[in-house]
Amino acid sequence: MAVQLTVVGSINLDLVAKVERLPRAGETLSGATLERIPGGKGANQAVAAARLGADVRMVGCVGADANAPDALAGLREAGVELALREVEAPTGIAIILVAADGENQIVVVPGANAEVGGFSAPGDVLCQLEIPDSALREARLQARWLCLNAAPARPLVVDADLVVANRYEAEVIGDQPLLAVTLGEEGAVLLEHGREVVRAAPPRVEAVDGTAAGDAFTSCLAVSLLEGRDREEALRRACAAGAIAASRFGAQPSLASADEVDAILRA
Repeated sequence: MAVQLTVVGSINLDLVAKVERLPRAGETLSGATLERIPGGKGANQAVAAARLGADVRMVGCVGADANAPDALAGLREAGVELALREVEAPTGIAIILVAADGENQIVVVPGANAEVGGFSAPGDVLCQLEIPDSALREARLQARWLCLNAAPARPLVVDADLVVANRYEAEVIGDQPLLAVTLGEEGAVLLEHGREVVRAAPPRVEAVDGTAAGDAFTSCLAVSLLEGRDREEALRRACAAGAIAASRFGAQPSLASADEVDAILRA
């Protein structure tokens, strides 16, 4: 049977400008191109989990504005069940600059995401930090198993069964019972109470856009563990999913299927 996963998180419309390089402080660059792409860490992770074969339910908020249908398009296309509230605040927006070498800068305008709350989230749950702490507490009270992606970084107000963080986020949140730390091109490491238990390296790819690489990693690790895979295999698959996402442009368009993860691991 497919893994059943509820994602409680943010839903954004990404305004993505492709530039030759990232601007310095105070600098204006011209010659960029602009695309509107569904995003938000919650929605990205929900789409990623669905493409990996999970049955996914998305809990979140959008506004009653023209951006909402575009922000939800990727979730609907992936077959994610929507458990949303429409609120007066505008749909969340992310302004993203992507350079030719794949590096990016992101500014998030939370909008409706700041009002996530009052939901049902039993069973296995995945959250991120683009929603209020009160929503994290709600999820923890209801979830049988909770995976928390500690991004963007801030101290955690709940204890999660699995926490995923990059190097900087790991410094902010401190020691965790089970912590997966992403290391970019070096792969990832799984720590149990600060002790390394598993390490994995990603397949080599040409970086195009790292926007959703962390979301791809987080969802693949969560889904792989819930599928009953051992920790080493789960971490290896998560690194592969993250690498695939980094090799493609855009957030949700970059997310891999289970077959694509299998294929790159066999190559």
